[in-house]
Amino acid sequence: MKIWDCTMTKDINKTPIIFLLGPTASGKTSLAIRLAQELDTEIISADSRYLYRELDIGTAKPTEAELQMVKHHLIDVTSVNEIWSLGEYLKAIKEPINNLHSKGKIPVLVGGTGQYYRAIAQGWQVPKLPPNPALRTAIENWGNDIGFDALHQKLSYIDPNAAVNIDHRNHRRTVRAWEVILATGELFSEQRQKGETPYKTLSIGIEWDRPILYERIDKRIDQMFKDGLIEEVKDLMNKGLTDAVKKIGVIGYAETIAYLENEISFDDCIMLIKRHTRQFVRRQANWFKPSDPNIHWFKATDPAYYEKILGLIDAFMVSANQ
Repeated sequence: MKIWDCTMTKDINKTPIIFLLGPTASGKTSLAIRLAQELDTEIISADSRYLYRELDIGTAKPTEAELQMVKHHLIDVTSVNEIWSLGEYLKAIKEPINNLHSKGKIPVLVGGTGQYYRAIAQGWQVPKLPPNPALRTAIENWGNDIGFDALHQKLSYIDPNAAVNIDHRNHRRTVRAWEVILATGELFSEQRQKGETPYKTLSIGIEWDRPILYERIDKRIDQMFKDGLIEEVKDLMNKGLTDAVKKIGVIGYAETIAYLENEISFDDCIMLIKRHTRQFVRRQANWFKPSDPNIHWFKATDPAYYEKILGLIDAFMVSANQ
């Protein structure tokens, strides 16, 4: 089995990074903190949900206590009212990665946003198309007229490769895909080309048997409500952020809004969040494939899995210093 791309070892211009990935509720946050403390380094979030400063409980964002244990980057950097593109994320990670590298430290990137992982590991070249407010408004009006599910379905007819990687609940990404297609006359999926990545990446995946993972998901969602998810969503609604929250399609918020607006019962709200999260896990599997030779999967139920991960990291760090 290939451990990592050995051609990167020969290129002194490659910046080594460790990427910790896996499905939602797999324990990435706690493992990342433990590893970062062990390696005396810092964590860079690769979770698109953590970007939004208003969304805490429903995104399972690291707690204040956890954030105090290890320095984190790219958490709470924007508002739900603002659009944060993949290109902006790729630009934003450069500073903390370079700063840590200058100190002789290897950053730990952690998250479940598969698009971020692929873009970093494969050196994606994203479309450098500036926003077109008039066109975007026209597409949003189109979505309002026919429904955003229908807008996403139409995208699947035109650009199925783009649609399959965009959650139909994420209205902003659906609109952006259409904006790029209509502005350029080219498919959105064909404009994200692989390039030469500047990073030498060690990718570590946390693996759970699906029934156990689903149990963890259900417990996490139950805990979110105990921790005050309803109060968090009420506060967002009182601040006039209902539409903005719906557009970004983060699971847990639209369902809770529907409950608070008396569209569904409380029991149905919880049921839908659990169902949608399980569906999300299945979509994540399209990004984090067990067959991917560049991802090293470790069973979380293996009593020695932490030691095995450390052993792999030790070997990677020796290689990175050559």
